[in-house]
Order: sequence, then structure tokens, then C-alpha cells
Amino acid sequence: MRYHDLNYKETAKKYGCSYAQVYNWCKKYEHKGNEGLKDNRGRKRSQSELSELEKMQLQVKELQRQLEISQRENMLLKKVRDLEREWLLDQNKGK
Repeated sequence: MRYHDLNYKETAKKYGCSYAQVYNWCKKYEHKGNEGLKDNRGRKRSQSELSELEKMQLQVKELQRQLEISQRENMLLKKVRDLEREWLLDQNKGK
């Protein structure tokens, strides 16, 4: 922006964004070129891009998720068992 005699304020006004946003875009472009302007939000990194710590953290999260599912299944089975027991007791009382 500075190289074309434009200033951040005019550029922000032209594109309908804030001065800070234009400033940040310019800094990112100066440091990393076009790659610095890519929007990587929501993008998952591949396994090869993850550090060993990040891989372990993902594994812990997956194991926690599996444990939670198992606990919910157990609670559901206990509830079904209790309901069946109550139903059988009601059936026996009615005879």
C-alpha cells in the first residue's frame, strides 16, 4: 500500500474496513507474501503437520469422547434394566 502512495486510512475507507485491518494485511504481506494473506480458519491440519504433543492431545480427546459415550450407554442400560424390573414387579403384583 505504501509503495503506491496510498495510506492505510484511504485504503480502509475504499474497502470499507478498519485502519487496523489494512495495517495487519500489509504487515502479513510484507512478512509472508501471498501466503500470509490466506485465511486458514476452520482448516484442520494433517497428521504430518502436528507436533507429537498435539497428536497426544488429540488422542486424549478421542479417548475422553469414547469414555463419555460408554458411560452414557451404561447409564441407559441401567435405566432400561430398572424399568424392566419395575414392569415385572407390577406384572407380578397384578396376578
